Amino acid sequence: MKHIIILSTILLTFLNCSVSEKPEFLGVENIKILESTPEYIILTADAFFENPNTVSGELQVNNIKVFVNDSEMASVSSKNFEVPAKKDFSIPLTANVPVDSIFGDEHLSSLIGSLLTKKMTVQYKGVINYKVLGFSHTYDIDKTEEVKIK
Repeated sequence: MKHIIILSTILLTFLNCSVSEKPEFLGVENIKILESTPEYIILTADAFFENPNTVSGELQVNNIKVFVNDSEMASVSSKNFEVPAKKDFSIPLTANVPVDSIFGDEHLSSLIGSLLTKKMTVQYKGVINYKVLGFSHTYDIDKTEEVKIK
């Protein structure tokens, strides 16, 4: 009888904490220049998700490249993120773009165009992986926005 109660408790716990579906990727928004230093321009964006599950998981940012005026300039640097259960949440996507790369000869014409219009086109492109209890899913990221230069 004792074993049946323990087994029933474990089974009920497992069934109540199940992964019914993957978190929904809602999109990337708020691409902006966070800070500008003599060495780097720090770009940031937010990736929004909704998790309908009663269990949490983990998001891993893999190889998200940042393009400025159609030229690859940097990669997103990020740690793994804990996914909250039954919640809407966002994760920051931050990239340090070296000023040297923007001022290089091959990017000079797009830089002049950006300075004249006071805008630059920023694109985040890559993959975010979701992992929980042996289950994984990949979200493709491809978001482009025009960012105002202040």
